[in-house]
Amino acid sequence: MVSVAMRNETGVKVRKGVLFLCCGPSGVGKTSLGRRLREDYKKLVLSVSYTTRGMREGEQNGVDYHFVDEAEFMKMRDAGEFAEWAHVHGNYYATPRSEIVDAWQRGEDVFFDIDYQGAKQLQDAFPEECVSVLVIPPGLDVLEERLRSRSTDSDEVIERRLKAARYELMQYEVFDYLVCNDDFEVASGELENIYLASLQRTGVMEPRLKAMLGLDDA
Repeated sequence: MVSVAMRNETGVKVRKGVLFLCCGPSGVGKTSLGRRLREDYKKLVLSVSYTTRGMREGEQNGVDYHFVDEAEFMKMRDAGEFAEWAHVHGNYYATPRSEIVDAWQRGEDVFFDIDYQGAKQLQDAFPEECVSVLVIPPGLDVLEERLRSRSTDSDEVIERRLKAARYELMQYEVFDYLVCNDDFEVASGELENIYLASLQRTGVMEPRLKAMLGLDDA
């Protein structure tokens, strides 16, 4: 499959970087792991998604998510502004293409805290640039304990999240790597190793080599 050519608003071809996809069920710890990785590697920036869900306490529009209503979301989707979109837990989520283009123009890589549906779409669109990791719990009983310890969801919501977690974990073949978050420091180190290796992928290093050989067509 040929990777999608990314160009900025003036039509100039944009040098590509890594799209680092971190997935996993609610409560598995992927957000904390991703935050640690980005703190250690400033070149890796978070993709800020669009969503139709309501803003939670402490969240900021444009920082945690771009919050829009469903009508605006569908308008943007139909205009082709999203690199991927999905319907998750009753709400819509999407990655704007501009987030990827802007990051690559700055010489940055993009981190995605994303569900498996969005991960699959990005992999299809950017097969050379995507590196995908599924963060898994040491056990479903441990995952349930973590969800209940947050004291933010009702029993009904927790049961729904556990059912969704089982289904999401069954999609493991979609991902390049599996990282078990049993010990946070160990899992964090494993995620770091995967990111560092991804920087040397052929699809990412190709422009540098082509320039060296005088084959640069940019």
